[in-house]
Amino acid sequence: MASPLPRTTASSGSPYEASIGFSRAVRVGNRILVSGTAPVEADGSSTPGDAEVQAARCFQLIVQAVETLGGTAADIVRTRMFLVDAADAEAVGRAHGAVFAAIRPAATMVAGAVLLRPEWRVEIEAEAIVGDDG
Repeated sequence: MASPLPRTTASSGSPYEASIGFSRAVRVGNRILVSGTAPVEADGSSTPGDAEVQAARCFQLIVQAVETLGGTAADIVRTRMFLVDAADAEAVGRAHGAVFAAIRPAATMVAGAVLLRPEWRVEIEAEAIVGDDG
């Protein structure tokens, strides 16, 4: 039986990572999978503001996690955005475009999500493929 590929993880410091038992991102081979990322500040508080501001914070955390594991924003090939309200789609789309307009990953946006905290308007996950297996 073949040995499993090495696994490297990244943390964003979210208080939920330890209590729920997950990593912000996991790299196996040349793939980086980023968990659902909510708008959480370094102190564990929710990012204040509208859906666009919250989405921008999610993307910041996502890109940081990918970079920690050896990738860049340009390596991100898929995003999934979960919105509480479809009325926030344009705002979240602007935040997505601010990061990915030139990269243009495959993207999904779903409305009607019920998220862990009532003040969150959006949660986002991503996948990246980096150029080597390192």
